[in-house]
Amino acid sequence: MKTLTRVFFLSAAAVAITPASAQQEEQPAQQERQPAQQQERQQQPSPQSQAQTLEELLQSVQEGAEQRSRENQQRLQRFQQARDEQQALLQEARNQLAQAEQRSEQLTAQFDQNEEQLSELNTTLQARVGDMGELFGVVRQAAGETTGLVDSSLITAQYPDRGDFLPELAETTVLPDIPDLRQLNTLLLQEMVESGQVVRFPTTIIQANGDNEEAQVVRVGVFNAITGDRFLNYNQDTNRLQSLPRQPAGRYLELAENLFEAEPGQIVAMAVDPSRGSLLGLLIQTPSFLERIRQGGIVGYVIIFVGVLGLLIALERFLYLTFAGGRIKRQRNSDTADGDNALGRIMSVYDDNRNVDTETLELKLDEAILKETPALEKRQAIIKVFAAVAPLLGLLGTVVGMIITFQAITLFGTGDPKLMADGISTALVTTVEGLVVAIPLVLLHSLIVGRSRNLIEILEEQSAGMIARRSEQEQRG
Repeated sequence: MKTLTRVFFLSAAAVAITPASAQQEEQPAQQERQPAQQQERQQQPSPQSQAQTLEELLQSVQEGAEQRSRENQQRLQRFQQARDEQQALLQEARNQLAQAEQRSEQLTAQFDQNEEQLSELNTTLQARVGDMGELFGVVRQAAGETTGLVDSSLITAQYPDRGDFLPELAETTVLPDIPDLRQLNTLLLQEMVESGQVVRFPTTIIQANGDNEEAQVVRVGVFNAITGDRFLNYNQDTNRLQSLPRQPAGRYLELAENLFEAEPGQIVAMAVDPSRGSLLGLLIQTPSFLERIRQGGIVGYVIIFVGVLGLLIALERFLYLTFAGGRIKRQRNSDTADGDNALGRIMSVYDDNRNVDTETLELKLDEAILKETPALEKRQAIIKVFAAVAPLLGLLGTVVGMIITFQAITLFGTGDPKLMADGISTALVTTVEGLVVAIPLVLLHSLIVGRSRNLIEILEEQSAGMIARRSEQEQRG
């Protein structure tokens, strides 16, 4: 009952405090709210209804307290259960850790014991093996060295599977048995014997375009392999012979064809590569004549044009002077003037002017010689100019090539010489082309000039003889 009274007073105090507080906060609007307050007073419940409400409130408070007490009790039980479980897990983990530490100690002790036992066994093995250990090392070393030799040998193309056991023998950790030693010995003997034989055998080769071809192959020891007029090399990746992407010069191909077509026991000449393919690989990289010309570039083509044109002019002049010289020689042996040669035309001038005096005749003959001289000295100056221009063009190509080389050095440095090869090739090839053109043109120019001067001297000599005969006739007359 005291509790109900306390609750009631608290409620009444709350009701009393609330209007006072509201009156202080809402004094300006108090008059507007008075009708509403009067209406609320009319609607307030009676004392009996208030008592029922308080009992319900008390009951609700008690039920809520009991509910919270039960929930707290359940929560506490869950916490205690979780704590017990964690304690159990912790204890289990500690037990496992102790077992693992004990196991680790046991394994460590066993490992140390095994190490000691292994050391004792190795000592015993070394003592029992004795000289066999050196044999084991020699066999492994020989097998390793022979593996590389066999893999790159042309003989393997004929016997593909002969070295399959070598990698295993080179990496073995046990002493080799007698069959392995005999097999290694047989392989080494086979390599020595086959390296000195020329053998023909059928096999599948890879053509330059990648197609397979069944062909007869002639193997020259371990140095060369050919089929027809083609050289072959051994590809370790495919374990097959393949045609070279580019064949060497024709003279080597002719030797290969002669060997391929030779009868058993016949002795023929053959170019052998003692480096087992290295020299042949470098040989096929050597530029051909046309490739050398292309390396000269535009300047090289100009030099070649000048040289060809100069040679044609020189050839035309040489043939002209040769035929003209032959006609003049025939005319010297004949007293009848022939108009198809220079000497005959000069003799015609002499015959046409027999009645003039000696001085006039001399002038007439000199005039005829002067008319014939340009035809004999024609185009000699052009040949001389071409002979002088060709080395200058070669020098121009040298400068251009050096400029290209320095540009390559500026851009890429000097690490890769192949990047500078273009400019160097242009410089060297144009220099060679200029000299190759200039030297023959100089010689031909000298030859043509000498031949033309010889013919002119013959004309002058014959003209002087005619004048001398005329003077003798006048003195006698």
